[in-house]
Amino acid sequence: MKINVYIATQQLELLDDAGKLRHRYTVSTSANGVGEISGSNCTPRGKHIIRARIGAGQPENTVFVSRRPTGEIYTPELGAQFPGRDWILTRILWLSGCEVGFNRLGKSDTMRRYIYIHGTPDSVQPGKPGSHGCIRMRNADLIELFDLVTAGTAVEIIE
Repeated sequence: MKINVYIATQQLELLDDAGKLRHRYTVSTSANGVGEISGSNCTPRGKHIIRARIGAGQPENTVFVSRRPTGEIYTPELGAQFPGRDWILTRILWLSGCEVGFNRLGKSDTMRRYIYIHGTPDSVQPGKPGSHGCIRMRNADLIELFDLVTAGTAVEIIE
């Protein structure tokens, strides 16, 4: 399996080992565009792997903080209570860069930047940039993708 994320079209594609398209999802990447530097809130480009899969078995809309479930389940009312919060929901696919000096190590390390593929509230419509650097997906789409990939799955983020 391999994942390609296309910044220009805000699409994520899951390919099988033969390179055949298995699934296509609409996503949301960074409102700040692309970039690898820590603190930029940009989506990093290049070759990555899924370093960790977090949240297996958790209910849809589970709220995560620091990669741990908080015990909360996201609702519009909870969202209204904390309007500035960057919601990380349902599952987390934590990415690690593979290109030393570009997206791995130093000031541009994707993993140390805590860049994930993660769920987002249903009120947040994918298809246009809006994240703080991560790749946001609809929760149902993320659950489907999560169940199809493993740690070590290749991910390429393409401008």
